[in-house]
Amino acid sequence: MALRATVYKVQLDVSDLDRNHFAQYPLTLALHPSETEERMMVRLLAFAMHAGQDVQFGKGLSAEDEAAVWEVDPTGQIKVWIDVGQPDESRIKKACGRSDRVVIYCYTRSAEVWWKQNQDWLNKLDKVQVLQLGVEDGATLAGLAQRNMNLACTIQEGTVYLGEAAVQPITLKNTTV
Repeated sequence: MALRATVYKVQLDVSDLDRNHFAQYPLTLALHPSETEERMMVRLLAFAMHAGQDVQFGKGLSAEDEAAVWEVDPTGQIKVWIDVGQPDESRIKKACGRSDRVVIYCYTRSAEVWWKQNQDWLNKLDKVQVLQLGVEDGATLAGLAQRNMNLACTIQEGTVYLGEAAVQPITLKNTTV
C-alpha cells in the first residue's frame, strides 16, 4: 500500500514592502512521504517570496516536469520556475528552456558544496538565480511546521521575516553574480 501525503493547511499573510505586494493566501500543502518538513517549509518560503496572482505550487516530488513553485501567466507561459534543493544540471537547463527565469532555493549543510561544484556553469546562465539558506534558517523553518499554520511573512529591503509572532529574520545568500 502506497503512503499518502500529509496535508498541511496554511493561512499566509504576505507583506512584501520591496514589491509593494500585500495579500492573504489560504494554502494547502501536501507533504510527500519522502519529503522533509524542512523542504516543505522552504517551498512555502519560496511561495511567499514570489507571491502573486499567478504563483502556485507544482504537483510535488513525483512530478519531475514541474517546478516546486512557479509563476504561470494566464496564457500558460512559465514566468518563473522555482526549485528547492540541489537540482542537477539537466533539470536546471530544462527549466531555463521552459521559463523566463529560474530561481533555486538551496538549503541543508551540503548546499555550499553543491554551489562550489556548480557555480562556474550556473553563473553563465543569465536566467538563473541561486539563493542559499543558512542551516539554522532551515531548522527554524522546519520548527514552524504544524498541520494548521497561521503565518505572517514580511519582506523588507531583502530581509525576510516568517513566523507566527516576533521571529528571527531568515537570511538568503544570493550566490549568483
